[in-house]
Amino acid sequence: MRLRQILRALVPLPALLALLALPAAAEQKPLWEAGAGVGVVSLPAWRGSDDRRSYLLPVPYFTYHGDFFRADRHGIRGVLIDSDRVDLGISVAGSPPVGSGRSAARAGMPDLHATGEIGPQLDLTLWRSADRARNLKLILPLRAAFTLTGSPEQIGWIFSPALNLDVTDVAALPGWNLGLRSGPIFATRRQHAYFYDVAPAQATASRPAYAAGGGYSGTQFLAALSKRFPRYWVGSYVRYDSLQAAAFDDSPLVSRRAYLAGGVGVAWIIGESGHTVTVDD
Repeated sequence: MRLRQILRALVPLPALLALLALPAAAEQKPLWEAGAGVGVVSLPAWRGSDDRRSYLLPVPYFTYHGDFFRADRHGIRGVLIDSDRVDLGISVAGSPPVGSGRSAARAGMPDLHATGEIGPQLDLTLWRSADRARNLKLILPLRAAFTLTGSPEQIGWIFSPALNLDVTDVAALPGWNLGLRSGPIFATRRQHAYFYDVAPAQATASRPAYAAGGGYSGTQFLAALSKRFPRYWVGSYVRYDSLQAAAFDDSPLVSRRAYLAGGVGVAWIIGESGHTVTVDD
């Protein structure tokens, strides 16, 4: 498989991994679990594009519930202080490559490389029910973006604060978990420029030259539903993006100011630790 095909398959993976499984009340779980699965996502070529792409993804599965380090379906994080209200983790995201030859809007422009995003994420628990089956968090991720090429290029920063509500055992759906997340996105000018600038040399009669500013980058609304079975888990998500009033919404490369994205997936548990620990997500 060529490098471009590998990147095309793996870049949307963090979105699927982050949304398929949601927290449960305190229970005994294996110290670690490992598995693998497959998922499908459908999303625009870039935010605001009317060119839609679908991806079949391999989905690796790994959890570790340590005292000071945790790797699970909520991400990779460490325990900052002796508190169950504050978590510091790692936020990851990305975007797929876009060949200009396959996109009418970008015809004659340089290809968009696949991009990766990584940075710290602070989670603050604002409210939790007595049985811990419901919790509301303020999520504060700050990520640096870069191109996934032989010589990576830094292309700005993204800050996407959000309110996140998790509901374990949805009414009328025993064992199913619901997650709801909503919040604005902010990014630097360099991040917006990578996707939405049109250089004078690339301008056409229908695509005028354009320079994006930094700042507000739209708002996302997300819903996810999942269930953990004894030997596997399944889940799905749908995300609505609004680009109204974004710093780049008048770019000629923005065809849609609102759109839906979504995905489904399944993962099988291949192995697990014989030692169990109390996990309180």
